Amino acid sequence: MKILSLNVWGGMLHAPLIDYLATVDADIYCLQEVPRAVAARSDWLTYRDGAVELQQRANLYRDIATALPAHGGFFAPAMRGELLDGDQACWQEFGLATFIRQDIAVIGQALDFVHGAYSPHGFGAHPRARNAHAFRLYDYAADRALSVVQLHGLRTEDGKGDSPVRDAQADALVALIERLHRKEEGLVLGGDLNLLPDSRTFKTLEQLGLTDLVTTRGFTDTRTSLYKKPGRYADYMLVNAEVPVAEFTVVETPEVSDHRALLLTLG
Repeated sequence: MKILSLNVWGGMLHAPLIDYLATVDADIYCLQEVPRAVAARSDWLTYRDGAVELQQRANLYRDIATALPAHGGFFAPAMRGELLDGDQACWQEFGLATFIRQDIAVIGQALDFVHGAYSPHGFGAHPRARNAHAFRLYDYAADRALSVVQLHGLRTEDGKGDSPVRDAQADALVALIERLHRKEEGLVLGGDLNLLPDSRTFKTLEQLGLTDLVTTRGFTDTRTSLYKKPGRYADYMLVNAEVPVAEFTVVETPEVSDHRALLLTLG
């Protein structure tokens, strides 16, 4: 089984992103920063946040679902805001998407907010709402159950350092996972966690027996050349002792986002 985690950057590198997702042939895709605008007339919308203006794919969730016909898709928006579709306003949802190959059974789910609450009438001020989505799966090929969880961690304007609000997010995440996960089964947690490697959050996640694969295997950069700021850690993948890790890598090429993909293969 292959599990991929990637912040897809709103689909800004749409063509290479879609090509990569289709060709990597993962069994489970955990994707962050996925937009969905079902009423959009155009393929691209204009996003504005203060001085920031960028083009964002209108319905990236639909595009990815089309590219992965052998997978079932699950979309979990954290917020909804207005973008510009030409000269007209257009509502767009923004959040997590998980795609699971259809020969893997989904036998349980837990979805909830780990910071704030759903924002239906605008993206809101920073720090914005964050949700996490957990799946308990049965892998028929390996004859075992495991839980796979993804999160797009809290982003604050003062950086990625520890804070009471991040501590609360970690506690909420552990509580969500404990609703679903069985201690004797494998557990994988991945995503753009927006944390430093020495964050207290990792100590909290040790309650679940989780160990990070990025830092413990010597990877020092989860950002691509498109990210120009200092601080090269953002994305992590953690596993418990029940997960048989055959291979793990932080993908350097192709560059399909300002984040690198994390790819885990189970034995």
